[in-house]
Amino acid sequence: MSPGMIVVLSGELVITQHNVIGHNEPIVTHGAGHFMGELAQLSGRPSLVDGTAVTAIETLIVPSARLRDVLIAEADLGERIMRALILRRVGLLESTGTGPVIIGHAQDGNVLRLAGFLARNGHPHVTLDPATDGCAQTLVDRFHVGEAELPIVLCGDGTLLKNPTEVELARCIGLVRAIDATKVYDVAIVGAGPAGLAAAVYAASEGLAVIVLDARAFGGQAGASARIENYLGFPTGISGIALMARAFNQAEKFSAEMAIPDEIVRLECLEQEAARFQLHLASGERVRCRAIVIASGARYRRLELGNLDDFECSAVHYWASPLEAKLCAAQEVVLVGAGNSAGQAVVYLAGQVSKVWLIVRGPSLETSMSRYLVDRIAGLPNVEVVLGAEVSALEGKPGAMEAVSWCDRRSGEKTRRPVRHLFLFIGAEPNTGWLDAAAVGEGAQVVATLHAYLAAGENHG
Repeated sequence: MSPGMIVVLSGELVITQHNVIGHNEPIVTHGAGHFMGELAQLSGRPSLVDGTAVTAIETLIVPSARLRDVLIAEADLGERIMRALILRRVGLLESTGTGPVIIGHAQDGNVLRLAGFLARNGHPHVTLDPATDGCAQTLVDRFHVGEAELPIVLCGDGTLLKNPTEVELARCIGLVRAIDATKVYDVAIVGAGPAGLAAAVYAASEGLAVIVLDARAFGGQAGASARIENYLGFPTGISGIALMARAFNQAEKFSAEMAIPDEIVRLECLEQEAARFQLHLASGERVRCRAIVIASGARYRRLELGNLDDFECSAVHYWASPLEAKLCAAQEVVLVGAGNSAGQAVVYLAGQVSKVWLIVRGPSLETSMSRYLVDRIAGLPNVEVVLGAEVSALEGKPGAMEAVSWCDRRSGEKTRRPVRHLFLFIGAEPNTGWLDAAAVGEGAQVVATLHAYLAAGENHG
């Protein structure tokens, strides 16, 4: 784990990119008065870079917990340090050759799954295709990896994972750590979307012991938005991941503990004064707390098509990020939906693809989409809006879509296009299934009532 921020008092320290395939590149040399650190040092997670002393050197190590104290106690200095930590992480994300290496075929749904997971968690990574990259094929041969075992992931410590789950990958690279079973948190927040992160910032800034849990990544649905322009305080717009990364970093600044990805499988109501609730995690760990904030968001709705499963992760997408845009660059795509998220995705994709077919079940966009998005879509020459229609069929082999068909809901007329990528923005439902497993105990009836309330869609917050 990272020792914290390292301040150079005298001598020189060379910072190099940490690359598991041996292509380490120097980034910068720090002298007296400079410090080594990026966002990993704020949370105590493993460092993404290496530091090597090139002269006799004297340093001051500021542990992660004390670093957070400095950021809060010294406002001006803390602002400068925090800005540097963020900009350095951004630099690592924009560079090549940093972080775990994913080796697999570019169109493989599992490659997209793992790359998307790391991207949404703000973690640098490298993706190599053995079909086009000689170095990747060399690694496949060296480790005797069969085609069926791809993709593989090389972690920073040299560990080789074969088609891992997100949780396995997260634990290998140090994104999640063991939870202290003896600790009782003041607040456990389920869900790291906008509502969950906002609750974490406010609770942690008041000095409460806070833990935030999410099964996939921080940011929720907002984090998947290509550009948000109607959020207060950002007149020129901001990407969803950038907005949510700010909230995530802000929560960590105030010492909120992040357990992402960690999935909750059961909520137990305890009859204890110190801890009223206990959350059981899929990892076998438990979290005890005095209060719970349920901000577990929603699950994306899916089309009622028999072969939809064949194309999810590889050709059917529920968000439009640079990863998906790269996959379908200069191609035709179909996007289904009529809400603001759909509109934002259309505007973003229109700048990356040759044509966007926007399929809308209703008679107009105006009833469900903000005016500024409707007007912008109307001005895009490569977007065609199809009203009163619905997708009727997907064609192709598992993992490789070849065509999408839709039909007019009134006339029944069908249209078929050779499209390889389909984007679904058709709404979502409350993600409260995990409450079904609430244990019998004091307050269990309250939990059951809450679950029924949320599942009925009455919680519009």
